[in-house]
Amino acid sequence: MDIHLTPVEARVLGSLIEKEATTPDYYPLSLNALVAACNQKSNRDPVMGLDQTQVLEALDGLIAKRLARDKTTSGSRVTKYVHRLSGTLGLTHEFSAEEVALLCVLMLRGAQTVGELRARSERLCKFDNLGRVEDTLSGLISRKDGPYVTKLPRQPGRREARYAHLLCGDVEPGTEEAGEATPSSGAPQDKAGDKDRIAALERAMDEIRAELEEIKRRLGQG
Repeated sequence: MDIHLTPVEARVLGSLIEKEATTPDYYPLSLNALVAACNQKSNRDPVMGLDQTQVLEALDGLIAKRLARDKTTSGSRVTKYVHRLSGTLGLTHEFSAEEVALLCVLMLRGAQTVGELRARSERLCKFDNLGRVEDTLSGLISRKDGPYVTKLPRQPGRREARYAHLLCGDVEPGTEEAGEATPSSGAPQDKAGDKDRIAALERAMDEIRAELEEIKRRLGQG
């Protein structure tokens, strides 16, 4: 695989992909909008506090790798940016909509289970079932120019294995769950599942709030 990103480049690329799908009226993104997208507190793991200089440096790296480009419309004085993983001609890498969606969510939210990936990628690309998600992940693992994704060993206390992207290099076992509370070995499995579902609902609400706040902020700038 010849894509090698820094964590900041991965956050910037993932944010560009996400906003193309979720806020198309405001895409391409200005630098200010992109910084805000990178630093969202919802749908981001880990949460970052990047400044314009860091985001610009990441954009320079992505442009050099032909994974992003600037796109300023006629008459506009503000430089805006787009990703180049799909939807344009002359791509260095050609990914399907399903592959782009999963890579985006993995870049923005770290290692996740098949079920989490299906739920969290819904606004980017709808998967009919979990099997379709697994097939797409398998394709990213087995691609001749890859692998772009890896299946991580199932951690103790968890019912499902997680998947992680390899765009920033190999994932060390255990590091993908740093900062998470490990369920106690005596906790009932159904309670752990309830907690996961509640957390997912809370994240979804945070996501909706963040999108509304972003739209209000951008309308206020108009």
